[in-house]
Order: sequence, then C-alpha cells, then structure tokens
Amino acid sequence: MEIAAEKRIDGKQIRDHHLALLAQEVDLLKARGIEPALAVIIVGQDPASRVYVNNKKAACAKIGVRSAEYALPEETTTEELLALIDRLNADASINGILCQLPVPAHIDESAVLERISPAKDVDCFHPVNVGLLSVGKGNLMPCTPMGVMQMLKYEGVDPAGMHCVVLGRSNIVGKPMAMLLLAANATVTICHSRTKDLAAITRQADLLVAAVGKPKFVTADMVKDGAIVIDVGMDRDENGKLCGDVDFDAVAPKASLITPVPGGVGPMTITMLMRNTLAACKAQNGIKE
Repeated sequence: MEIAAEKRIDGKQIRDHHLALLAQEVDLLKARGIEPALAVIIVGQDPASRVYVNNKKAACAKIGVRSAEYALPEETTTEELLALIDRLNADASINGILCQLPVPAHIDESAVLERISPAKDVDCFHPVNVGLLSVGKGNLMPCTPMGVMQMLKYEGVDPAGMHCVVLGRSNIVGKPMAMLLLAANATVTICHSRTKDLAAITRQADLLVAAVGKPKFVTADMVKDGAIVIDVGMDRDENGKLCGDVDFDAVAPKASLITPVPGGVGPMTITMLMRNTLAACKAQNGIKE
C-alpha cells in the first residue's frame, strides 16, 4: 500500500540534517586543535554486530570523528575486556567508548558496561548516566530515545500535554524513552507484556512508541485515528523481510505521522551516538557551548 509521503517521518532525511550540523561542530573543534575520537569494541564474529560496528565507523568518517576499532576474539575473558576498557578510560585522546552488544555469553555484560567511565559512556548505559537522565541533568543521552525526540522536533511535534504510550520497558529504549517524554511535559504510560487490556490503553495514545521486538505487533485496532506512531522495532516478518513492531500498511492510514521500517528511527540511533561523542569531547575539554 502506498502511504502519502507527508505521513512518513523520513529518518534518513533527518539523519542527514543532523550529521551536517555535527560535521560543522567537528570542524570547529579541530580548529581549536581538538580531534574527537570514538573507541568501538567488538568481541567475536557476530554478523549483525559487525554490520552495526561498520555503520558506526562510517558515521564517524562522514562527520570527521576519528574511530578506533578494537576487534577481540570470541574467547576473550571478562578480565581481558575490562583491562582494555581501563586503558581506554585512561587515554585522554579517546572521548567515547562503546562495547557492541551482545557480548559472548561467558562475558559479564553488566561488569563491562559499568566499567566504562560515565564521562565516555556514549551509549548512556552506565547507571550514573541513567540516574542523571532520571533527574534531568544528563549530558549524554540514550541514543535511540533521543533520536526519537529529535525526529519529533524536526517534524514540529511538541509532546507537551500529549498522552504518550510507550510499548516496552527495556533499559535501552522503553524506560529512557518514557523519561525523555516526561521531561518534555508529556503524560506517559508504559505498557509491557503483563499489561491488562493493552489495546484499550494504546488507543488512548496521542503518540505511540512501539519497542517490543515483535514483528507487526501493533495492529490497526490498537491505534486511534490521528495518532503519531513511532516504530522502534527492527524485526523480520514471516517471509524474512525487514519490518517493525507496527503493522505499517494497516496502521499508516489511521496515523497522522508514522515512521517506516527500515528508514525511520534506525538512522537516528547512530546519529545520536555521534552527538554524544561530541558532547563528551566538549565536556572533557571544558567547552561549555
């Protein structure tokens, strides 16, 4: 089904807009003798992780940020990975550190994420940064939720006073998404797998954010006419085709704005990673503006 272009939120267009602005920031930093740098750690040979890492390196190259990749073998121990993080924490030439998830099962993921210095935690996974976010004082922001907020801003959508329903309560998307919407003066409801009469709640949403990881989970009967629908999902349908958590063809006619998959929220996640890298770089160099 062909959906009117004005209903689609074009994540690639918004990404390109933000990357152009970030590239200007990088040029200004370099003019002051500062070269922003991001360290990317990948453990093992997971194909999806390799694609994500390559995309992050490409974004760095596009805006002029130096990227340093640390590709470790599958059998790397937790202790070896922590030792690398310690070295990167101490390296003043590295502004941001991310460890591509998932790590192999034998590695203590929580220990890894908590070892990264909060000042260099560009994924915003460290408990310190999560806490700062919850009290509205964060400098580094969770990449996907912040990407959603920037998409709404680009489209001229102010969540203030809206009833926003977030489907999903993960630490990476659901919870921080709710906090950012609250900070924008929205009324927020979080739904999850144990929510009773889910559709009755989602139908109340002026803005519905789907982040459950289930292909085409959100159907037309779950969405009220004129709602804004943000699909954070990245799934495969029964034919192996890339899709989101929202049944796009069924829901789009009811929505006032909707993000497609692919080409919606996805491009903005890495863009916000770049934003965090520059924010970390400026903070570490005592730059306020």
